[in-house]
Order: sequence, then structure tokens, then C-alpha cells
Amino acid sequence: MLTQRIIPRYILISLEEALADTPVVIIHGPRQCGKSTLAQIVAAKHGHQYLSFDDDNLLRAAREDPVGFCTELPIWVVLDEIQRVPELFTSIKTLVDQNRQPGRFILTGSANIMLIPKLADSLAGRMEVIRLAPLTQVEIEQSGLKTSFIEQLFSGSFSMRPSKRLGDDLIDRLLAGGFPPVLTRSSFKRQRTWQLQYIDALTLRDIKELSNIHSLEAIPELLQAVAGQTACLVNVSKLAGFFERSRPTIKAYLTLLEQIFLIEMLPAWHNNRLKRLVKTPKIHITDTGLAGALLGVDKMKLKKDRTLYGQILESFVNQELRRQSYWADSTFRFFHYRDKDKVEVDFVIEKNGKALCGVEVKASSSVNRTDFKGLRRLRTSHDDFICGVVLYDGDKVLPFGDQFYAVPFNELW
Repeated sequence: MLTQRIIPRYILISLEEALADTPVVIIHGPRQCGKSTLAQIVAAKHGHQYLSFDDDNLLRAAREDPVGFCTELPIWVVLDEIQRVPELFTSIKTLVDQNRQPGRFILTGSANIMLIPKLADSLAGRMEVIRLAPLTQVEIEQSGLKTSFIEQLFSGSFSMRPSKRLGDDLIDRLLAGGFPPVLTRSSFKRQRTWQLQYIDALTLRDIKELSNIHSLEAIPELLQAVAGQTACLVNVSKLAGFFERSRPTIKAYLTLLEQIFLIEMLPAWHNNRLKRLVKTPKIHITDTGLAGALLGVDKMKLKKDRTLYGQILESFVNQELRRQSYWADSTFRFFHYRDKDKVEVDFVIEKNGKALCGVEVKASSSVNRTDFKGLRRLRTSHDDFICGVVLYDGDKVLPFGDQFYAVPFNELW
């Protein structure tokens, strides 16, 4: 459990590097993940004035006269929750073209501007986007980890050694998630209250601001349905039938949920050598604490429902790997693997567009040779396969033949 003190964020180094050579730096991520706190820390260090569009007066002024508003801005400024005033992007572009000093603008947004083409295109070549997520387990534990798990994975070697079985502590971590306000709360009941109110606020406020769709009453139920299908293949037709909406409408709803960082798609990996691959993406809730809240499950219910536990555990690994990749030096891309024989790998990770690793998630304290079936098939399909890992809740890191390892979940952080 965290106290109210500020937890250092690993992404800060990347943010400082971007400010040194880029005129506009955008920090985007879900509400309450720590964007404003991080921006204020950097503003205090570099002399930026901090302005937030959660201030209704400021918001009205910017919307009324975006050109005049930008003209009066100081040279060094933080504009928080910039997605609420998309009218400003063209004027910011003009100011940057007049003065391209690095680090002039720090913008934060609770919507993914890369999914809003007009906004992203207006600052193309002038901005760098920093993705901030809720806290990783590394940050929560403040373990001082120098080499992240994802970097260790691509080293291709895990030494055989004792580790730590997490047991019920792993379930507690799944249900808490990574939002800082949740982790400061003293009980599961208080955590769950925050999570439910957070979901209500996002679906009632942010989605309405981002969308011209009028009939959004199905969004909360759709999000709950997605939580129940987290880590599964996306089935838009099934969702459309259940909610009596068209496929394009359900796709639009899912895009909105992606824009505010509540869900993310994991595309299918493909290779010219393999012709019988499933190409449907998987869908993941981006924070397992929110998934638990949406589904109304506590520790006892999750322990009894092993199928749901496995799904949420897989989404937990998804969020940890992706969050670590945001502050890594290399570029990583994430996929899943599934063929027509239903042989699967939960995560296929490409490094710098070339090297490949696979990660399989097992909700058990034991592991055996058959758990590596998908990883072995993946290895035969790629010349630069580095390593395959089965994550399990055991107490030892174990080799399982050349390039394969069983690794306890505790080693993620």
C-alpha cells in the first residue's frame, strides 16, 4: 500500500530527453494516472507556467478565442487536459513554427490524440508523445530494478535461481491495479468505491466530450461485457447482436474506449511462413483493478472462477509488459499468436522490428513441457527468435530446454 508521497516515475528520463530537442511534448494517458503531477514536477524544474483546462473559466476563454488565447501564452507553458480544447492545436502549430525552441509546450491529455487524426496531423514533426500509464509493479514496489523484465527477456538468458511464490498477494495486485489514488486507500472496499466512481466519471464525461454519437447509453454495459471478455479474441458481431447495435456502431464505441485508455487491442502476429494463423486481435482491459470492479469480483470470487482468473491474470501481464516498454530504450511491438489448430502464445514481442520473444501466462504454481507448445511452434517460424518464457506462480526460475524458461510472476518486478 502506498502513502500519499509522490512515487518516482520511470518515464521521467524519457520526458526530459524529449524536452531537450522537441518543441511540443505530449504526455497522454488515462485520467488519474499521474500526468498532472508529473507535468507539475517538470514545470517547477524548467520554469513552465502550469494551466489546466479542468478550470472552467480557462476552458471557456480558450474555446471562445483560441487564436487570441494562444497569442497571450507564455513561451514556456504546460497545458493540462488539452483534449478538451482541440481548437488550440492549429494555433500552437503556428507558434511553434515561429519559435521552435525545444521544450516550449508540455501538453497533457486524457485521450489518445493519435486516434484523432486531425489533432495528431496538425503537430506532425513538431511533437513527441510520451505514454504515461498507471503505476507498474516496479514503481509500486520501488524495487530499484535497473534492467526491466522485458529487457531481460531479450537478453535471452534467465539464471536458475530461487524466487518467490505470490499466492493470494498476486490476486490482491490484480484487483488493486495501478492507479495511484487506489493504492493509497486503506481497504478493498475503499479501493472498489474509487474504481466504480472513476468508471462512471469517464463514461459520463470524457466520452461525451469526445464523441458526436448521441446514443451512448450502451457504453457502460459494453465496457462491462468487454471486461468479461478481457484477453479474448474480439467478436464484434457477437457484441453487436447482444446490444442490438450495428457492427459499425460497436466498432465506434470500442474506438472511444481506446481513446480514453480503458481498453487496448492486441493484434495477431503473422508471418509469411505460416499460412494458417488466426488474424483476429485480442482485447484487453488496460487496468485489472477496473476489470474487477466492472465485474463485481473480490478475492474469493476470483479464486473460485479459474477461467476469469486466468483472463485477468493475462491482462495483468499485458499491462505490466506494455508499461515497462514505455520507458525502455528500445522500441517494442506487442502481438498474440494463434493458429487454426488453436495453438497459442499469449504475447509475441518484437524488438526494434526484428528480434522476437514469446511469453505465455499460466495461472498455476506448476509448469510442464506441454506449456511450451506454442512457444516452440513460434520459434520454428522466425529466424531471430531469442527466448520463450512461461510465467507461473512458482518459487523458482527454471530452464526448459534451449531458449525456454519457466519464470515466476514475481520476476516481473
